[in-house]
Amino acid sequence: MPKDKKDKKENIYYDDTDIELVDTRPSYAKKRVIIPAIMAVMFLAAGIYFIIHSLHYQETDDAFVEGHIISIAPRVSGPVLKLLVDDNEEVKKGQLLLEIDPNDYITALKQKEAALEEAKASLNMAEREITHSNSELKRSSEDITAAKSRLKFATEDYKRYKEMYKEGISSKQEFDDSQTRYTVANAEHKSALQREIASESILQSSKAKKQATLAAIKRLEAEVEQAKLDLSYTKIYAPQDGLITNRSVEQGNYVQIAQPLMSVVPKKVWIVANFKETQLTHMKKGQSVEIKIDTYPNKKFKGEVDSIQRATGAKASLFPPENAVGSYVKIVQRVPVKIVFKEDISEYNIVPGMSVVPEVRIKE
Repeated sequence: MPKDKKDKKENIYYDDTDIELVDTRPSYAKKRVIIPAIMAVMFLAAGIYFIIHSLHYQETDDAFVEGHIISIAPRVSGPVLKLLVDDNEEVKKGQLLLEIDPNDYITALKQKEAALEEAKASLNMAEREITHSNSELKRSSEDITAAKSRLKFATEDYKRYKEMYKEGISSKQEFDDSQTRYTVANAEHKSALQREIASESILQSSKAKKQATLAAIKRLEAEVEQAKLDLSYTKIYAPQDGLITNRSVEQGNYVQIAQPLMSVVPKKVWIVANFKETQLTHMKKGQSVEIKIDTYPNKKFKGEVDSIQRATGAKASLFPPENAVGSYVKIVQRVPVKIVFKEDISEYNIVPGMSVVPEVRIKE
């Protein structure tokens, strides 16, 4: 039998009659070679995948669900007579939410309407006075014309008898009579002129009263309309379809004008994603988006880029940074991007404030 020979350097046994080599190294020594090789391949594949993925997609975890939140506040003050909704209750546009006690506003409306009727009565009286003054003025004008004619005749008659009396043609009685007629005619003419002046004054006063009354009527009509509006404001209706949230009012509470009572949150929502400015190079409106919402980890929603804000989030804030003051440190800015859903999400409870991760496909 041939003796087995051992290669001390390679730790391999072989015999003289068989040329097959047998690796007798321990299994852990083999794993030390295989496992790092496999991991290297995996990391390389993952790196290649992420590089290719980053060239076609951009994503961010700085994104949230947004929606319109409509604050409900009264336009008049008073105690709450009826409260017809509760927290998280679904309401429809035009649905009555609550009613403020209307009694004070009903009384105020009646007072304004009474004042308006009184002003209208004053207007009728002023119009009658104007009609009467016009008639008196017309009569005075006619009296002046007649008195003027009589005065002219009496003047001429007086002058004639005066000359005749000087020449001794007429008697003293005839002269005195002509003088009396002249005096009476002159007095009647002056009286007619005074009556015309008085009638004109009354007419102007009546017209001024009418104008003042008309102005008062317009003011009172506006006050009546405002009183009607105030009365209508005692009933508060839902401005849109949605759910009631943040209700802070109870039946019987006395509420003030502009006091927040509750909010209506419509079901329409969208995503506001704050991407880094370096991620926006190839991003544009209409690109498809895959949306992952933390509430539904096993569901991917379809969306679309709706618009990109024309200012960074910092610049659009209430107090934008003043980079020219003090030392400047460059920071990568974020720009809000509006993303809308492109599928029906009514069966899901997606509400404003939820965290999401949108992934925008920037290249096909």
